[in-house]
This record gives sequence, C-alpha cells and structure tokens, in this order.
Amino acid sequence: MRRPSLLNLAAVVGVIVAVALIGMRKVHGGAASHRLLNVSYDPTVELYERLNAQFVDRYRRENGAQIGITQSHGGSSRQARTVIDGEQQADVVTLGLYSDVDALSKQGLIAPHWADRLPHHSQPYYSTIVFVVRKGNPKHIRDWPDLVGPGGEVVTPDPRTSGNGKLSVFAAWGAVVTRGGDEHSARDYLHALLEHTVRLDPGARRAASTFTVEKLGDVQLA
Repeated sequence: MRRPSLLNLAAVVGVIVAVALIGMRKVHGGAASHRLLNVSYDPTVELYERLNAQFVDRYRRENGAQIGITQSHGGSSRQARTVIDGEQQADVVTLGLYSDVDALSKQGLIAPHWADRLPHHSQPYYSTIVFVVRKGNPKHIRDWPDLVGPGGEVVTPDPRTSGNGKLSVFAAWGAVVTRGGDEHSARDYLHALLEHTVRLDPGARRAASTFTVEKLGDVQLA
C-alpha cells in the first residue's frame, strides 16, 4: 500500500477522514429491524446524528425495511484499537486519521487498497493545528519555537491513544522539516516540546520523542 506523502504526514495540515466499510451486513426488504454500529471519533457526534436520520429515512423508502444506527465516539486511535481487539463489532468506521484506518487494513478487516477507492488517496480535506494560549498571551506564543521557551507549559493529548495527540506530533515534526530541518532536528524539537508538556506520562514522552518518520503512522500501537 502506498502511504501518504511525507509532506502530508509531517506537516499535518490535513485531518484525514477515511470512511471504511467493515463487513457491512446485507439488509433485505421486509419489516425486520436491523442495526449498524458506526465507530467514529470525538468531533463527529452531531454530524452523524443528522446524517443517520437522513440515511435511515432514505433506506426505509428505497428498501422497505427499518434500520437503526448506533454511534460510538472516542479518540480516533483508541477507537481503531477497540475494533482491532474485537471490543467493538463495527459495521462502519469513520475515523480521523489515515493511519488508524490503515491499521484496520493491516489486520485484514478492510480491503488492502481501501485508500485508492476515492480521489486524492482518500484524503478529502485539510485542517491545521491551532494554539490556544492564556488570556493576553503572556508568553508571546506565535509559532512552534515559542512553545519550548523558558517557563512554557504545553497541554496536548497522549499521541498513543488520541488522534488529535498524534496530529500534534505530526505537526511539530512538520514545523521543522518543512522549514529545511532534517529528521534529527525534528526529533530534537519533538523531544523538547514533550519535555514542556504537562499531564503526559513519561512513557508517552519516551515513545513520541524516539519516532522516526517511518514510525509516525504507527504511534497508536506504541
């Protein structure tokens, strides 16, 4: 399988949304009730509440059968792990990271060439990382180097279990390599950044600060 380009992974200006069908059951006509489980990530609760209602109505009209959809939401990487471990028997996954969906593919849960089914290698839109600072921005945080200044404290999710945490790691790496830095410089910066984090256990710091570019996509399995 072809991985996303280094620019996509390192700069992480894109939040990758991949929708992968996992053994979706065939539902025939009739009055029987059927349920599907959509295992998704945190920000999509309201989105799928709206989409599910439209899908259920259309399915009823086109197939003459009533269908229900159960939603499950959490950190993207953690959700992927629960599907891999069999804790959640997903019919559909709608996750926030390419690597989370690809982890399912590596376990044989979805087709090996899932990313080639849609244009742009199934990476349909771009986003960015936003810094939220204290009122008045007393540390004068403007760019990535400012985050590792004296006295700075950073709050970020655990990249081993959180999609947003992983995106923060990708973006920090990309902030160095897209400006001419090499992998060694990127790792040094990432190590310094994680040393400034609070409420992140030492294991997460060690795992994240020893990444190589080849390992970036597999951090949820660390």
